[in-house]
Amino acid sequence: MSFFREWGKFMMMGARAHARWEIDVSNTILGDKKRLIILGLLTVPIIWGGIAFAEQIGTALPELLGGKKAYSPAFYSTGIFIVSILIGLGAGLITGCIGAGGGFIIAPALMSAGIKGILAVGTDLFHIFAKAIMGSVIHRKLGNVSVPLAVVFLIGAIIGATFGGLINRVLYEINPVLSDAFITTIYSLMLGFLGIYAMTDFLKARKADKGDAPHGGGDAHGGKVEGAEMGNLPKKLQAMKIPPMIRFDAEIIPGGRSISWVFLVLSGALVGLAAGIMGVGGGFLTFPIFVYMLGVSSMTTVGTDIFQIVFTAGYAAISQYAIYGFIFYTLAMGMLLGSLIGIQIGAMVTKVVPGITIRGFYAMAVLAGFVNRIFALPAKLGEMDVIPIANETGVVLESIGVWAFFIVIGGFSVWVIGTFLANIGVLKGEEGRP
Repeated sequence: MSFFREWGKFMMMGARAHARWEIDVSNTILGDKKRLIILGLLTVPIIWGGIAFAEQIGTALPELLGGKKAYSPAFYSTGIFIVSILIGLGAGLITGCIGAGGGFIIAPALMSAGIKGILAVGTDLFHIFAKAIMGSVIHRKLGNVSVPLAVVFLIGAIIGATFGGLINRVLYEINPVLSDAFITTIYSLMLGFLGIYAMTDFLKARKADKGDAPHGGGDAHGGKVEGAEMGNLPKKLQAMKIPPMIRFDAEIIPGGRSISWVFLVLSGALVGLAAGIMGVGGGFLTFPIFVYMLGVSSMTTVGTDIFQIVFTAGYAAISQYAIYGFIFYTLAMGMLLGSLIGIQIGAMVTKVVPGITIRGFYAMAVLAGFVNRIFALPAKLGEMDVIPIANETGVVLESIGVWAFFIVIGGFSVWVIGTFLANIGVLKGEEGRP
């Protein structure tokens, strides 16, 4: 039980760190006219091209660059594009309102909308990469980036992302259903751990009646974990002097600290593997790994996390998915547009809604994602003759998961937008205060 709670806490810490990055990026893009113009210049031709020439492009390009074989059986349509905007909107509302990773629902949502798992992963990675490039805030954080730390970490991240992308592609070539089942299993495990922890945390908070503050639950570590006070694991790892040693935090802690390159490469490989397989950029793992396991200060971790997301997501998206045709660029831009709007609305709603309510919604959203994926698994295993299950039963279970997921996410989205519209006057009043 203690292990389960610590693992859940570990993942929640990462989810909130990744959400802070998403919110910062959204504010940077929408607060800069030049970036908005670039976004428009990128979005319009991609959307127009996708709507007008989807069928022609699919047959004209070779299979390596995204022909029908690569996209099959998930074909592009205007309806799917609209769904991608709504998915991005829902993820953005969760991220902005709750301050935890709404990006976890993107791949399951795309798969529920009929997109093959490998395409959902590739598209999600490209969406993260595009967001990171257009809203890059690295220049703000450069003072907190340890370049040696980041470079060695990225060596491992590139290795891990390559391996993760290779696993997905090999499984897809063997059997697209096997690929979907693998990605579905990974998401089921992750969302199950995170959702149960979030719900347990919510129930305890409600019982203690500590949810009066109108914000989405705060930091997973209560703002106390700064890396200055290390646990036993970081101390043990830093005591293992396997050369070369990478020095960091010299500006924060007298004399700084150092850790062997081996642990940085292994950590980067784990983050890259997660990015390559799940399409979440790996950012949700970097923060807890650096702070909990390696003993890096939160300030240095934030800067390095931003740095690695750009390169890890970019490398994985382009080298492991784009050149093989496993990205829907139109859907990626639709999700980007939806998430930018959703994050802004969600962040404003936190000013007028009790934090305990928001935490409850987050637990429900993550558990809905878990139910969605775990209910989709029997049909896929049955299709591969792994378990004996009637086709009709598998379809019914999958439908239950899809409906449960979209009802919860849709209900949450309607509630947030409704709350926002009902409190526009109050929110304008708050913005007008000096």
